[in-house]
Amino acid sequence: MAYLNSRPRTPEVCPVCGEDVPSRALACPECGADHNSGWKPDADLGGFEEPEFDYDDFVKNEFGSSPKPSGISPLWWITGIVLLFILIAAVVSGVF
Repeated sequence: MAYLNSRPRTPEVCPVCGEDVPSRALACPECGADHNSGWKPDADLGGFEEPEFDYDDFVKNEFGSSPKPSGISPLWWITGIVLLFILIAAVVSGVF
């Protein structure tokens, strides 16, 4: 039983990534940090810095710079109206 008493306390929140850590976990389930790598106060985190995120640059790279299409094309409106009339005619005539 001496092993259980000498084991370092598990933090409620991982000091490395900020995720919740189960009470008896040996390591963070999200980032893998443990007492040897990042839970102890004097641990060296290796200079990890979160990269800066530019949302506008992300959108431009992922989706291009062309503007978003505006609305539905008239062809699809006409197609929808024609199909609606066909459905109404079929119901009125007793086909459905």
